[in-house]
Amino acid sequence: MDNILTSKVAITTGTAFLLTAMMGSAHAAPTGYDQLTFQAEVKEEVQNDEVTASLYKKAQATDAKALAITLNTSINNALKIAKRYPTVTVSTGQQRTYPRYDKNNKIIGWTGQANIDLKSTDFTATSQLIADLQENLVMENLSFGVSDIKKNALEQKLMTDASRAFQQQAKNMTRAWDARSYRVVNVNLNIGSNYPRPMYNAMSMKSEAADASVPSQNFESGNSTISVTANGTIELTK
Repeated sequence: MDNILTSKVAITTGTAFLLTAMMGSAHAAPTGYDQLTFQAEVKEEVQNDEVTASLYKKAQATDAKALAITLNTSINNALKIAKRYPTVTVSTGQQRTYPRYDKNNKIIGWTGQANIDLKSTDFTATSQLIADLQENLVMENLSFGVSDIKKNALEQKLMTDASRAFQQQAKNMTRAWDARSYRVVNVNLNIGSNYPRPMYNAMSMKSEAADASVPSQNFESGNSTISVTANGTIELTK
């Protein structure tokens, strides 16, 4: 993907890394005069390589024990199915139970919901697992993003690029102000990301002669933009 460089006079929010210039005994401390504050930003658009999903079972019963049996049985069966897909990380999600009341404020039953969460970089396996689970569970949400491994590697590269861009901009500013040189007062590296809402399309339904199982989906994961901004202050030496 293209690497985009921009320069702005602003501060970008995000994860901040502070790099303070170390002044040795041979260098005078910043005077507070002839200082310029600016930023340089680099960003790169990458394809989302990770999918996360959450499915749930909702049920009602006249007593809490019967409700727990129903929910636990459904989730345990879902976990057994998920074991057939080793490339998908599966975990039990949130579970909540609350009473139902009649008009006299008397408890007449219980309603509960139990979730199961999925995460994987294997889109094909995840899609099929979701289809298998949807025969008994309901999809709550589906989203895409950049995996930690891919994101961390890109952030390291962009931090280096942003640092170099800041230095180049500092040199340009030094020449523009007819200064001999500059010293760095401080620099902040800010990491940001933008995850556009992805789209996914339902796979063509099977023919009526086929079995009634839920068809899998074709995922369109979309792209995310990872950015690093170097903003800081330099002091010009006239």
